[in-house]
Amino acid sequence: MTDHSYSSRASASHNFRKQPKQQRGKERVEKILEAAAAVFDEVGYEAATTHLIAAKAETAIGSLYQFFADKAAIFKAMELLHTDRVKTFWAQMDIPVMAQLPLRAMIHHLIVNAAALFEQPVSRVVFIQFYLAPQIFQTIDDSMTQGAIDFMASILQQRNSELATEQSRLLAEVCVQGSNAIILAALRTPDLAHRQSLIQEIEDLLVSYLEPHVGDLDHDNVMEVMVCPHCQSSQLFKNGRRRGKQCYCCKSCGRQFVENPSR
Repeated sequence: MTDHSYSSRASASHNFRKQPKQQRGKERVEKILEAAAAVFDEVGYEAATTHLIAAKAETAIGSLYQFFADKAAIFKAMELLHTDRVKTFWAQMDIPVMAQLPLRAMIHHLIVNAAALFEQPVSRVVFIQFYLAPQIFQTIDDSMTQGAIDFMASILQQRNSELATEQSRLLAEVCVQGSNAIILAALRTPDLAHRQSLIQEIEDLLVSYLEPHVGDLDHDNVMEVMVCPHCQSSQLFKNGRRRGKQCYCCKSCGRQFVENPSR
């Protein structure tokens, strides 16, 4: 997912004063949106000005006004870009395939791709501002969160057809709202290492929460994956052999164990 995807939705919305037709114009708009994300991140939406954004984008204020009437129009374009990215994120997740993965592998796949989405400055700032200043939004509302809940509920029901619709939606809501709260805290911390640690903890949290309801009960229909017996992480690497058995070391907790460990 790249920034050029803004054109599919934002252009059609008459959000621009002037439609960027040439590649050079599209690149300039992308640069303005990235600069706006940086300015909103640094000083907040209220204190941000088009002059600050133009300076950050290293472009003349007149060039900015060719495409955007004001900072509200810039932020609207950022909203539309983020919406396109989220829709692409959902479209790339094949629900039947995802439902057949081992629970930890499924959650890991979701978290890794969600983290990649929010590594992009525009999406990161839009997500943060939605919780800090919802009044500035023109196109995004709670329906996006509801869409994420519907998506997660569909996966859970695919994994366990005996789940009632109400229960699958409740489980999905807890997963989505809980993850969003941790992601928000992670995105707001300037410490990159701590941010990554928070994101990684979401995986363990969701696996523990969902295991009793949609755990890997049918081993004939899911791919068997070795996990650490101490922390249940699947992030392992081989670490020599001992008494004829393969030894492994866990990247998550650092502890070592042998293949098929017994008490």
